[in-house]
Amino acid sequence: MPDTIKSKVDDPELIQRRRQQLTEAAIELFSERGYHTTTIRDVAERANVSIGLIYQYVEDKEDLLYLALAQVLDSYKARIPEALEGVTEPLDRFCTAVRTYCRVNGESVAATVLAYRETKSLRKERRNLIKQTEVETNELIAACIRDCIEAGLFDDVDVELFVHQIVMFSHGWALKAWRFARQMGVDEYVDRGLGMMLRQVLTARGERRRRLSTCCGRL
Repeated sequence: MPDTIKSKVDDPELIQRRRQQLTEAAIELFSERGYHTTTIRDVAERANVSIGLIYQYVEDKEDLLYLALAQVLDSYKARIPEALEGVTEPLDRFCTAVRTYCRVNGESVAATVLAYRETKSLRKERRNLIKQTEVETNELIAACIRDCIEAGLFDDVDVELFVHQIVMFSHGWALKAWRFARQMGVDEYVDRGLGMMLRQVLTARGERRRRLSTCCGRL
């Protein structure tokens, strides 16, 4: 998604590195002060760069917000398929996808919360791009659910609704990190959540398979 943002620099590696630096500073400031009260000068000072340098890589403050929100979605798209490589059993693939999604949120708490607070501040076409990318990342989990249904491991559940519940569960770690992070780590949160979710959808065959799994949480 960030490819839609114009840059005056031609080196792709340098663009990626600088934008990551600027995005991290922007996320911190947008979270601390709010998007609308933060200025480009503030971001430059936090990133320890000049204002002129920022404008080599983005055109305005909205570009930085867009980069911040796209960062999490792009992480889902990259890391879930990567985590699924070599995992062939459908139930293990489902649990691996959910766990990876949650781990991305665990590493991007501020950006996830920012998405809930400030997506509305993007222009319409960018909001639509964010929504479309969310649909694409949700499909990574939906495919795992359908495979489990076809393998007789899950009941014939409403796939879209189940995906939505999983996404909200995952985002819940970030939205309530002030509470959960003091009680458990991300992996324990996922274990406990998978236990509750699977209890509602597993067939008898799926339950037998779950008992052989090392990555599908506690029931």
